[in-house]
Amino acid sequence: MRVPRGPVLPLLLVGLALGGCASWLPGAGKKRARVEKVVTPPTPPATTSAPAAAGVVVAPLADGDGVADRIVAVVNNDVITLTELREQVLYYKVEARGEEVPDDDRLAHQLLDRLIESRLQLQEAEREKVNVEEAELSEEIVSRMKKLNLTTELEFEDAVKKQGLTLDQVKKRLREQLMVAKVIRRKVAFRVSVTEQEVDRYLQENREKLETGLTYHARHILVVPEGERTDAEWATARETAAAVFTRLKAGADFAEVAKEVSRDGTAKDGGDLGTLKKGELADEIESQILNLAPGQVSEPFRTGLGYHIVKLESRETLEGEGLTRLRQQVRDVLFREKYQARLDAWLGEIKKRALIEIRI
Repeated sequence: MRVPRGPVLPLLLVGLALGGCASWLPGAGKKRARVEKVVTPPTPPATTSAPAAAGVVVAPLADGDGVADRIVAVVNNDVITLTELREQVLYYKVEARGEEVPDDDRLAHQLLDRLIESRLQLQEAEREKVNVEEAELSEEIVSRMKKLNLTTELEFEDAVKKQGLTLDQVKKRLREQLMVAKVIRRKVAFRVSVTEQEVDRYLQENREKLETGLTYHARHILVVPEGERTDAEWATARETAAAVFTRLKAGADFAEVAKEVSRDGTAKDGGDLGTLKKGELADEIESQILNLAPGQVSEPFRTGLGYHIVKLESRETLEGEGLTRLRQQVRDVLFREKYQARLDAWLGEIKKRALIEIRI
């Protein structure tokens, strides 16, 4: 199981997703966690593995006295402590309760990667001199309060304390989130665009698949042979279906006729088959429906069930409003793909020029 990028704290106050902050972990700021006694794991043999990437050094964990907080990674001139990493492991496991999670060692390494990325992004925001105004921070706090159904800052502060945090800590984390969101917009989102030509090309290359996903609404009347289904009974059913079709051509309401004569399970609903996608009905019936224009009724046709008469009520097409909506959906898909590719490239760039030392 791969640990996804993004906030992993279960704390509702600081773990709510923030738009544009694609891979930042709350609590990954420069403020150090409280120093506490920790159980020092056995030191592995003094060997180093090959660098995971340019500028990354994986070093053995040095002996410690078990009192001071251990440093598990150095990111340029900043450090990540064992306490921070253990908190992230705990938070992730709480958040993923009931789901399968990696073992602690693997989870710790994966979350350490996310912490390093988070620290690099915050450093980049500081290097870019990204600033967050007090008004922006206040607006973010108000947004969090609304999501928590809180009306006053005192209520918010009380909720913060129940999470074992202080209001200053939460403000610091939110400010860092906003800083990272801004630098990501500057370095990633603002550099991604989708042209109309790209949308046209996508529609052309995927037209058959897109048409399969379009819906249609139809009604159905079924006339079945009675008794032993002899040739005579089939002939009678054919004559009955022809008579029904004549009534419909003369203007009879399809739904009312279906309630009266259809032997299909949808008869009580006026033969309404509901909204369907291509492939949901038997091909011998669906092909007849999709050959109709909206509002048109088919002539009776026979299958192993009996004689069918179908009516196409409506159908989505790759034209008009349907095409406009589809183009926007395609534009969104292409933007997300480009955004993720640009984000990965940007993270790769800042990792490449960073000095990262991993001590676990």
